[in-house]
Amino acid sequence: MHRKALSQAVLVSGLAALGGLASTAVATPPGPGPVPVIAPDGPDRGARQPQAAVDAEGRIFVAFGRGNTVRCAVSTDGGKTFEVATVGSVDSLALGMRRGPRVAATGRAVVVTAIGGKEGGGRDGDLLAWRSADGGRTWSGPARANAVDGSAREGLHGMAAGPEGRVFCTWLDLRGGKTELYGARSEDGGTTWEPDVLVYRSPAGSVCECCHPSAAYAPDGMLYVMWRNQLHGSRDLYLTSSTDGGETFGPAEKLGLGTWPLDACPMDGGALAAGPGGRVQTVWMRDGAMFAARPGEAERPLGGGIQGWTALGPGGGYSVWLERRPGRLLALIPEGPAPLTLAERANDPVVAAAPGGRGPVVAVWEANAEEGGILSLVLDPPAGDAAR
Repeated sequence: MHRKALSQAVLVSGLAALGGLASTAVATPPGPGPVPVIAPDGPDRGARQPQAAVDAEGRIFVAFGRGNTVRCAVSTDGGKTFEVATVGSVDSLALGMRRGPRVAATGRAVVVTAIGGKEGGGRDGDLLAWRSADGGRTWSGPARANAVDGSAREGLHGMAAGPEGRVFCTWLDLRGGKTELYGARSEDGGTTWEPDVLVYRSPAGSVCECCHPSAAYAPDGMLYVMWRNQLHGSRDLYLTSSTDGGETFGPAEKLGLGTWPLDACPMDGGALAAGPGGRVQTVWMRDGAMFAARPGEAERPLGGGIQGWTALGPGGGYSVWLERRPGRLLALIPEGPAPLTLAERANDPVVAAAPGGRGPVVAVWEANAEEGGILSLVLDPPAGDAAR
């Protein structure tokens, strides 16, 4: 497992240099406060690395790891309450620093993926997928997505749900001795997986070795994949797309106009979202500062911070990030000119919206490390929801 990683101190040094929105964020979101997905004093106290998905019916799914077990919490009442079920277990689950389960909701099923092996610690690891056809109450699987044993052992991956039950996974792959980007698609809601394909190979040999990749489907079926590259001495974010659901991919395109000369991995892969009309939104970190960017356009500074995530919901883009790790959790929503403070101490947040940019939009994060637990907050519920 590659560990030439950039230190927290170096990342945080970028905060003061940028200043801007994050340093002045004092507003708090309207309505009720965060809801416990996992209570700090319950049986899942050790829950880590939550990921969220929202289906077309507005149900919220939160997958997380606890030890070597994958679990999933489900809310059918707009994020007011959650019920938890076990998805599956492995001998050694990749968990921490954005390693952990991913969750996607299709019209046919809910799919949870995770990377696990017999030994762990970067010595082995396969990308495994479980499937639920009853809204997260019971689970079948796992099925393996990577074709070569142990090639997903870096433990970092992303997943997206598309039209007609299609699911796509992308991961950092080590089958060739270098870190490359591979992917695999399922046409039946995660039951079976097509042979995996090379998404991108860096001319320099490896992409950034410890930053997770991301994937997103647009409503028309266009698939996008984003990753941090290692090219020309810099660690910048790149994007590629597929018009055939993940069988083939087009040329890689650098995001933003600036660059980050760096000979280390910042362990921060950002996130992307895709909406109607070809809209693609990405959020990512460069040198301790957060940016939003669309393909072919200049990046827009959001403020100092790290570990960003984004989703397209009602009215536009919703983004969350941390001032530091762990630290203050900030959110930028369409109707707000400045970030909101969601929590004073949080870790590794995500945000998710229903397909096609509908509500609810929900942020989920690891709570205060000393207290444990996972919290959520609905940022934009469906129209007419009294919880607003």
